[in-house]
Amino acid sequence: MRFNLKFVKLKNSDFFMKTIKDFDFKDKKALVRVDFNVPQSADLKVTDNTRIQAVKPTVDKILNDGGSVILMTHLGRPKGKVSEEFSLKNIVPEIEKVLGSEVKFCPDCMGEDALNMTGNLKPGEILLLENLRFYNEEEAGDKDFAEKLSKYADAYVNDAFGTAHREHASTAVIAQFFPSTKFFGLLMAKELEAIDKVLKSGEKPVTAILGGSKVSTKITIIENILPAIDNLIIGGGMAFTFIKALGGQIGNSLLEEDKQSLALEILEKAKAQNVKVYLPVDTIIADEFNNDADRREADIYDIPEGWMGMDAGPKSRDLFNDVILNSRTILWNGPIGVFEMPNFSAGTVALGDSIAEATKLGAFSLVGGGDSVAFVKQFGYDDKVSYVSTGGGAMLESLEGMELPGVAAINN
Repeated sequence: MRFNLKFVKLKNSDFFMKTIKDFDFKDKKALVRVDFNVPQSADLKVTDNTRIQAVKPTVDKILNDGGSVILMTHLGRPKGKVSEEFSLKNIVPEIEKVLGSEVKFCPDCMGEDALNMTGNLKPGEILLLENLRFYNEEEAGDKDFAEKLSKYADAYVNDAFGTAHREHASTAVIAQFFPSTKFFGLLMAKELEAIDKVLKSGEKPVTAILGGSKVSTKITIIENILPAIDNLIIGGGMAFTFIKALGGQIGNSLLEEDKQSLALEILEKAKAQNVKVYLPVDTIIADEFNNDADRREADIYDIPEGWMGMDAGPKSRDLFNDVILNSRTILWNGPIGVFEMPNFSAGTVALGDSIAEATKLGAFSLVGGGDSVAFVKQFGYDDKVSYVSTGGGAMLESLEGMELPGVAAINN
C-alpha cells in the first residue's frame, strides 16, 4: 500500500504535525491511545462523557476509511493491580452510546486474549483493551511493554492530549515502533493548534487571563507567554500577592508572603516587554470563607482587617470587559473569584460573558485548566468559546514552554 501522509504546518510556526487526515486506514488496524479517564458515579456509571465525545471524529475517520480501531487508555490509579472499580468494562456502554457502534472488550491489554482479539479484528470493528495501568510497566515507560502493545496494529495514533505530558509506555515510548505510521489524532491536532494560536500565530491583540489561588503555580506560564501577549489580566486569589507587594492593605485575603518580590519582578518583566498588566481595582469581600458570610464591596488596596477578597468587584469586571472586547486572541486559565460559592461567582460569570461576547465578535478564545474548564461546563459557556482544552496538566506544561513527551514521540 502507498502511504499518503499529510504534514500540517501551523501559521507562523516551525511546528509540523503529522495527522491522520490524509492517511488511508483501509484494511489497517489502528492502535489509538485515548484518554477515557472519565468521572464515574458510585455505581460506576460515566457521569461526564466529554472525553469520549472528543475522540469520536478520530474513530469515525479510521472506520470510514475501512480500518479497525483498537482503543487503549487508563482509568484512575489502580497502581498496577487489577481492580473491579477501575475496570474499563464499566464504561463500555457509554463508549458504545457515544460512538454509535458495538465495542468489543478485551479483559486484558496483554497476553493471549489481547493477541487473539486484536488479530481477529475485522475492518469496521472497535476493540477496547483493559486498563493499561493494571500493569506498572505502563507508568514506568517500559520499552518491552510498549513493544508488546505495538504488535497489535499497523499504525499508532495518539489522541490523548490529557496524558501527553506523561512519559508512559502508551503515550511516548510506543511511537518508536511505528517509525512511518505514527500520527496525531484529530483531537490532539486541535489541542496543539489552539495552543500554537495563542503562543505564536494568534491575531493581535493577544490577552491572557490568569486566575486561581497562587502566583507560584503560574510563574513559569507567565514568563513563557509574555513575549507572545499584549495584555495580562491577573485575578483570583493570586492577585492579592501583587496588591500587597504594591503596598495595598489586603486584610485576611489569600497571600503568598514569600512571593511578593516575585510579583514585582513579573510586573517589571511585563513592562520591559510592553505587556499591559491589569489587576483588579475593587473586590467583593467577606468576613469569613463561607457563601453565607457578610459581604460588601471594597477598594482592593484597602481591605479591612478580618475581611478577605472573594470575587472581582463591578469596576474590575468593567475594566476586564473593555480589555477582552478589544482582544482578538484570548487565553483563559483560572477563575477570578470563588465561583463554587454562588454569592461569589459574579466576577467569573462576568468574565465568561465578556469572553463569549468577544468570541461572538470574531476573537479566538482558548480555555484550559481544571477550574476554568469546570466553570465553563457548569455555567454553559463551553459552546460560547472557541476551544475548551481536554488536558489540564498537558495544556499548562505546553504554556510553560515544555515539549510534551507524547508530542515529541510523534514529531521526532
